[in-house]
Amino acid sequence: MIKKLFSGDRAFYVRVLTLALPISLQSLITVGVNMLDTIMVGTLGELELSATSLANQFITIYHIFCMGLGMGASVLVSRYWGMRESEPEKAALALKKTICIMVRLTMGLALAFAAATLVMPGVIMSMYTPEEDIISLGVVYFRYSVVTYFFLGLSLVCTIVLRSVGKVRMPLYVSVGAFCVNLVANYAFIFGKLGMPKMGIAGAALGTLIARVFEAGMICGYLFFLDKSIGIRIKHLGMKTKDLLGEYVRISIPVLISDGILAIGSNTVAMVVGHLGVSFVAANSITSVTQQMSNVLTQGVAQAGAIVTGQTLGEGERDKAFSQGYAFLGLGLSLGLFAALVIRVISGPVIGAYNVSEETAKVAEQLMEAIGFIMIFQSANSIMTKGVLRGGGDTKMLMLADNIFLWVLSIPMGLLAGFVLGLPAFWIYTCLKFDQIAKAVWCVFRLRGGKWIKKISTGRISEAA
Repeated sequence: MIKKLFSGDRAFYVRVLTLALPISLQSLITVGVNMLDTIMVGTLGELELSATSLANQFITIYHIFCMGLGMGASVLVSRYWGMRESEPEKAALALKKTICIMVRLTMGLALAFAAATLVMPGVIMSMYTPEEDIISLGVVYFRYSVVTYFFLGLSLVCTIVLRSVGKVRMPLYVSVGAFCVNLVANYAFIFGKLGMPKMGIAGAALGTLIARVFEAGMICGYLFFLDKSIGIRIKHLGMKTKDLLGEYVRISIPVLISDGILAIGSNTVAMVVGHLGVSFVAANSITSVTQQMSNVLTQGVAQAGAIVTGQTLGEGERDKAFSQGYAFLGLGLSLGLFAALVIRVISGPVIGAYNVSEETAKVAEQLMEAIGFIMIFQSANSIMTKGVLRGGGDTKMLMLADNIFLWVLSIPMGLLAGFVLGLPAFWIYTCLKFDQIAKAVWCVFRLRGGKWIKKISTGRISEAA
């Protein structure tokens, strides 16, 4: 078993890193933008930190839904991109129609979330916490975030399209620019520097909005005005797409449902945390960014795993896909152990960077220990579920496993640990994330059984497309 976990094929690891590193770097920068908000708002106090963190939980739901729409589009975009030499006219037209459908659905979704945020911000915040002070600050943050949905959605889905055709550098460069813009805007508007008014938590929301406008402007400007390989322009967004809508929905809906339900589950966890008190919420805000940063390489390897597995199976190399699956599992365990070690080392300095009470700092220390432990299992199962098993076509089973483990194990155990047994923060967090441990074990049995390898039809583009 140990030999299976570590492949002797050097080319395999080179290929994985070549795919994973650009994606991971962009994810790291994106997390860095979020970390800027957290650290800068954290200097204002625990209430502001908690309000920003909980408000962003709702925005994260929208982010995950957009990922579902974008990943559904990426399957079709990749397919049509591969057909551009054999059937150039059909592929080019279908590619444009796919992007049109994706942009329209994303904007419709943005409108729905923006309306909810504008009409009932207090109701949304009250789902996460009963603390009136936090709710009122969250309402202020939401007031400046209404328009953000449109720019966030556009930059996200258009980035996925560019990645699908192999253009990974442009989104990476734009993310670097967005990070710098967010840094300057936050500094100016949160603290009233560079001749700008001192806006506090509202300044954090405004700074994020400015960064998202920059990001969307650069990505969409490149895709719709400069890029010649895809060839889509603003005028094409009004084209008829009815003949391709069914295919898009067929591909996107399973991913959207799975990720959407998981988003709701994750927000339920956030609601549980929000009702455990201000100190717990603030401590969780501090540690969540560290967890995200420790997980970025894992996410890149997971996406690489889906690509490599899909291509290997497409070549008819079933046995090779099996051996690569075990190698990816070994990578997951190794990355998890490395992340746990990093979290252990940086725990003290990270917590010390925030202006929080002694009680909050102690809770944060316990959460850091729990996160380090959970990351070992989370890294392994993420690479397997979002990478190898998804690449093998096992999407329906993954949807069931993700949600069964979350709703049957994690959330009930977290409620029991937090509100009934009153356990320490380490055990509450471990219970809330117990699905990560259960899925890691399940993935090993699923991998060994071989049922994760599914036959996938290549489909066909209709004449009308």
